[in-house]
Amino acid sequence: MKSPSPAISPQQLEHHRAALTGHCYRMLGSATDADDAVQETMVRAWRGLERFDGRAALRTWLYRIATNVCLDALAHRARRERPVSDGPAGTVHDELVECPRSHWLEPIHDPRALPADGDPVERALMRQSIRLAFVASLQHLPPRQRAVLLLRDVLGWSAREVAEGLDISVAAANSALQRARATMAERGVGADTEPAPESLTAAQTELLERYVDAFHRYDVDALTALLREDAVLSMPPYTLWLQGPEAIATWFLGRGIGCRGSRLVPTAACGAPGFGQYRVGPPGEPHQAWSLVVLELAGDRIAAMTHFLDTETHFPRFGLPLRLPLRLPLRPPPGLSSP
Repeated sequence: MKSPSPAISPQQLEHHRAALTGHCYRMLGSATDADDAVQETMVRAWRGLERFDGRAALRTWLYRIATNVCLDALAHRARRERPVSDGPAGTVHDELVECPRSHWLEPIHDPRALPADGDPVERALMRQSIRLAFVASLQHLPPRQRAVLLLRDVLGWSAREVAEGLDISVAAANSALQRARATMAERGVGADTEPAPESLTAAQTELLERYVDAFHRYDVDALTALLREDAVLSMPPYTLWLQGPEAIATWFLGRGIGCRGSRLVPTAACGAPGFGQYRVGPPGEPHQAWSLVVLELAGDRIAAMTHFLDTETHFPRFGLPLRLPLRLPLRPPPGLSSP
């Protein structure tokens, strides 16, 4: 067996890790699975460098390998869900039913999924395509349709490139794309809708400041005043989700009472503002990690609040400690700076 070509170094492969992680996350709906898929992609690429003839760009070749790694993985896994698509809205009186972590869509830290290079338009498209709503809708596509849509509409490949990459005909690639676009349109999302800018607007920056202030004071009236009338609250791994400011306020004042006194540390998740939430610890102990909060904004209102409660998995991936002895000031989430 020939040794790997010296023309390409491990560092050159590593340069594409963030882009590949974002692609695998869109395909799989899991940051954990995406990391595994990228690692397998790197192994396959290194072992197969003698077959890389340079006719395509290195990144394109790696995307082709990563896509097929994901398709192999999806052949043995059920799709991941969000509570809002897993059943009807509930009430504060409903029993809390828990599903295993493998059942749920996971959040991803923006820097892990967005390449640092690329022009602003490309980065905006990449950021849009890791939004929770978009990735969740992707999971409802058959795996091959999912791959075709991402390669065409997110990465901008031609039908011929997609056909070669997936070893299908151009006609089959075009047909899969048409069906995938139709399904996504039915779900009200698309890669080219509501571009995700690099910066928050002034109104959104103010919105986040008001959200943090209200949460720290645990002023539920002020907090729910920031929500849209159809806003939703969900808390994976629980199936329960609530809709509307009244139901959400009742939750915070009742079963969510343990959140009083929490502290929020900003981050950036799934192309959106996020926070590590820390609840009050036992007497004499620091605040304890409780949830990773992802806010989905619609203009100057909050459309959705997702509290991911699996802190042992998510906080380390976001570089957040599990114990918070200090009160840290609000600052713009990384990758989403003030204008």
